[in-house]
Amino acid sequence: MYGTQSKRDLALEFQSQIPILRPSIHARRANLTVKFQDLYGFTVEGNVDDVNVLNEVREKVRQQGRVWWALEASKGANWYLQPSISEGQSLKASLKLSAMANAITLKRLIRKGIPPVLRPKVWFSLSGAAKKKSTVPESYYNDLSKAVEGKVTPATRQIDHDLPRTFPGHPWLDTPEGHAALRRVLVGYSFRDSDVGYCQGLNYVAALLLLVMKTEEDAFWMLAVLLENVLVNDCYTTNLSGCHVEQRVFKDLLAKKMASHLEALDFDVSLVATEWFLCLFSKSLPSETTLRVWDVLFYEGAKVLFHVALAIFMMKEEQLLLTHHVGDVINIVQRTSHHLFDPDELLTVAFDKIGSMTTNTISKQRKKQEPAVMAELDQRFRRLNSIKVDDK
Repeated sequence: MYGTQSKRDLALEFQSQIPILRPSIHARRANLTVKFQDLYGFTVEGNVDDVNVLNEVREKVRQQGRVWWALEASKGANWYLQPSISEGQSLKASLKLSAMANAITLKRLIRKGIPPVLRPKVWFSLSGAAKKKSTVPESYYNDLSKAVEGKVTPATRQIDHDLPRTFPGHPWLDTPEGHAALRRVLVGYSFRDSDVGYCQGLNYVAALLLLVMKTEEDAFWMLAVLLENVLVNDCYTTNLSGCHVEQRVFKDLLAKKMASHLEALDFDVSLVATEWFLCLFSKSLPSETTLRVWDVLFYEGAKVLFHVALAIFMMKEEQLLLTHHVGDVINIVQRTSHHLFDPDELLTVAFDKIGSMTTNTISKQRKKQEPAVMAELDQRFRRLNSIKVDDK
């Protein structure tokens, strides 16, 4: 795609992809709930205020797109991968300073959002997917797809069951063509990594990757780098031990922010966080907000998920502190996440108000939680086995 289109063509395509949303006159007058399609084809239900927010977001996307195109024009198409060498400086010093300047600029830009038309290229390069793909023969994905065609496993049966339940009603994903593409990506990966195989939640992640990356093969490699390099190990294995560890880490982080009240309600974070960590917010946040989170996730790593999860709670802290029932907490959190149409609102809280969380700090927290998680899972396994024995 990028090799055959000029930057001007891509820019024009980018502009055409971002329509101004116009609710009906009656809806504007009565402030009724309206339905409309977002940039990625999902049907969104909200009020006129939500439409206004989305139009403001679209304008911000246009402005951000101009910044990226200006950088491409001045520094080259792959400026974020190839630091320039300043005249009069030694190679080593120049590369070091240039790389540092580019890294600071890039981190700031990515947190402000990658323009939709550039996402496939930038994600593929910065996530490590391009490097991962380069280590195997060029025909790897096609050969894998052909080799596993027609094979039936527990994973393929679960995938077939989940296909029609993956974003139902979407104009492309919920079609025979969309189902077939998603199936090939998921089945292919289930054979690539038999330890993971297939886990519910991956269908939503892979579906959104397909919409962004445009091609099955690129979506496949993005899924591979996500599971093998970006996220913590064992998030999607049979016992979901990695996911359980992430939730325990999140529970501890949340406890430091608003511990006493949620503990008094006996609130279990897994009631909302399981879906967040397995689906990477793809079922919980509006699509463009989810993809803004993924922009940062693919560059800064899995710690981003904790920033975002904490931010959702912190944004409604005052309301949450007034709740008296667990159900009220869940309703507030879910309603908040489903209507976060402005990614900047969420990410500003996530990175400017939560405080710094380094990858090393999160890693230490994971190691601290792993023994308790594994003991709990082992106890659960023994209990299930004893029930089976008693049934016999």
